[in-house]
Amino acid sequence: MTPEDLIRLRRARDTMDREYARPLDVPALARAALMSPGHFSRSFRAAFGETPYSYLMTRRIERAKALLRRGDLTVTEVCFAVGCSSLGSFSSRFTELVGESPSVYRARSHEQGAGIPACFAKILTRPVRNGAPITNGEAEPVLGS
Repeated sequence: MTPEDLIRLRRARDTMDREYARPLDVPALARAALMSPGHFSRSFRAAFGETPYSYLMTRRIERAKALLRRGDLTVTEVCFAVGCSSLGSFSSRFTELVGESPSVYRARSHEQGAGIPACFAKILTRPVRNGAPITNGEAEPVLGS
């Protein structure tokens, strides 16, 4: 992989970080990275250790955790706010990554972390995949949920 490829892959990853709530798909991200969709997916996995779909879902769940901790939105509102289009898929992926359902996570107290600076809280609350990567059961044509 060339340094230019890494720069383009980082640019695509940054797009996912910024625009996680938009419908994003591999072909559009690949075009932005000036790569074919297949090459983009393989290169992204080689560079970052997970597929573009898995990366995007982890970012969405990370943002969902922050919104659920606030407690002013319902689980359904959070689901759509982070760019997921199916409450069932969102809930199953949230449970897979976090180890509890979104409603259980939202209902429990989060006061113990209230005094932690946001930069550290983000690290401590980042979802960690427990086993196999998240896939959508297809060849990853759509990164939505």
